Amino acid sequence: MVLKKPAEMSQKSTDITWHAGSVTPADRHKITGNQPCVVWLTGLSGCGKSTIAMALESALIRAAHLAFVLDGDNLRHGLNRDLGFSEADRTENIRRVGEVAKLLADAHIIAICSFISPYRADRAGVRRRIEPSAFIEVFVDAPLSVCEARDPKDLYKKARANIAAGNAMSFTGLDAPYEAPSNPEVHLKTAEQSVEASVAAIMSVLVDRRVISGAGA
Repeated sequence: MVLKKPAEMSQKSTDITWHAGSVTPADRHKITGNQPCVVWLTGLSGCGKSTIAMALESALIRAAHLAFVLDGDNLRHGLNRDLGFSEADRTENIRRVGEVAKLLADAHIIAICSFISPYRADRAGVRRRIEPSAFIEVFVDAPLSVCEARDPKDLYKKARANIAAGNAMSFTGLDAPYEAPSNPEVHLKTAEQSVEASVAAIMSVLVDRRVISGAGA
């Protein structure tokens, strides 16, 4: 499986050339045992994305499949530290993450992306950059009430207080929209499913897509 080269797009840099490497996808597959894949977990804050992403990474590593989690909070400490939470910044956040995820997938590392990623268009943009069969969208679905009840960082509590005081917070699910996937490859309902069951559902799709072997999983 070969991932797509970067699409033609407007850019500031000039006199640049795309350099193809001499290492083939087959060479990489011999080392990792993986096919290229991006597992994209999307959902409201508190729905369980990060917990499932970390558990999935552990399950894959235990099964001898190289995987790495790209987490929303973690990347805002470094790569995306210059971005806020405006609509434009959220879009740029996901665009950058998509490019990093593609690089990992090109290296035959399973990229597990855990991001609210509230806009369908942004998620679709990442999907277009990846070979269709190598992009697995996972809707981590939990009712807003459940997410608020969990709220480990008191984000909802703080946001509601500020909104009540008349301050715009651009908080997804409250005063900013979340556009749920219309046809995800995996639909998890974390108010009803355990972390283990959620991971198993994703692993099953990875086997079906031949990203990993059934024996190794």
